[in-house]
Formats: sequence, C-alpha cells, structure tokens
Amino acid sequence: MTKLSVNVNKIATLRNARGGNVPDLLKVAEDIERFGAQGITIHPRPDERHIRYQDARDLKNIVTTEYNIEGNPNPKFIDLVLEVKPTQVTLVPDAVDAITSNAGWDTVKHKDFLTEVITTFKNAGIRTSIFVDPDVKIVEGAKKTGTDRIELYTESYAVGYANDPKNAVKDFTQAAIKANELEIGINAGHDLSLDNIEYFKKNIPNLLEVSIGHALICESIYLGLDNVVNMYLNKLK
Repeated sequence: MTKLSVNVNKIATLRNARGGNVPDLLKVAEDIERFGAQGITIHPRPDERHIRYQDARDLKNIVTTEYNIEGNPNPKFIDLVLEVKPTQVTLVPDAVDAITSNAGWDTVKHKDFLTEVITTFKNAGIRTSIFVDPDVKIVEGAKKTGTDRIELYTESYAVGYANDPKNAVKDFTQAAIKANELEIGINAGHDLSLDNIEYFKKNIPNLLEVSIGHALICESIYLGLDNVVNMYLNKLK
C-alpha cells in the first residue's frame, strides 16, 4: 500500500489567520494519525506564514508515524532539520516569495550542491528525497546525488488529468520506471486529490508515499459541512 502523509500547512494557516491556537496544530496532527494516516508533512517557509519553526520542533514530540519536513535547504532550514531529525527531509527549490512549490530540481545543474546537502542529512540518519519533475534525465541525475528517494512534482498531471488522463500520467510512469531501475524510492505530491489519486497510483509502479495537503483539507471542509451544520442545528433546537 502507498502511504499517505498529510501536509498540515493549511491547518497552520487557519490558526495564524486569527491568532491564538485554534485550530490546535498538534492536536490535529495527532488526530490525523489516529484516523489512519501514515505520516505528517510540513513545509516551513522563511517567513513562517503558516508552519512556524517552533511547530516543527513541537511536532517532533507528537508524530508517531513518519515525519516529513519539506523545504529549500538554506542554512536556517538545514539547521532546523538537523535539530529536529525527522524521518525524512524533502528538498524543494522554492523561492522565498513563492506561494507554493512550482518546480522541481535540475539535478544535473545542481548535482554538487544537492550531493553536499544530502550527505549532511544522511550522515545524521535522516532519509532524503528530492522534489523533481517527471523527466528521466532528472531522475538519473538524482541517482548521482545519493538521495534515497525522489518526490514527483504532480501539478502537470493534476492539470491534464481531466481532459486526458493517459497522456497526463505518461511522463510520470516513465520517470517511475527509471527510478525503479536505479533503485530510488518514489514519492509524489502537489495537487493530488480524491478525483485523480487512484488513477495516478495505478500507473506509478512501486509508489511508496504521497504527500497531500491543500486538496485533502479543502475536501475535508466540504465533506464535513453537512455534519457540522446539522450538529449546530441540533444544539439550537
């Protein structure tokens, strides 16, 4: 079975919008695991607009499944990951002002940098993953960095799925086949949803883990509205 790691950035966004501690990020992470998820993912940004660096530290004492920290490996991020020592670190080349991740690494161009960072994390006993586009040459480049896994950046699949699922997943399947040949683990994430996740899973051989946040939280709000509205109505009778 492919593991589900739930990205809780959106929970932190809701909390920060009002101040205080509602919703309680740590309690939500505990409950998500209790509901069956096999991992918790966070993606702290330098401006801490959702996940705060202290959240990353606090979650270390809460998460009992797999703990994945994503981010651009600048010095502050590297120090945080080495301090917290999560199960996995996922390296993402996002700009400081990026709203969300929008590209994978060029593992050929940045081979030396990635190799250095990955070696640092692996020496600390932390599993490593590189966020990449579905390109066979990029996967081959990832192998040369020494990474344990890649995370396939799935936005293009999600965009193309509605009109042509077979074509949308084609490059991802080829990238996964190459990763399997090279004995690199395969993760995936970005815009995967209830609508498109099953087809993706069926076409990616040996998919180990998906990281899903925005869609899962939005779907949870919508699918839970009926229940909560009626709970309020019952209280008001």
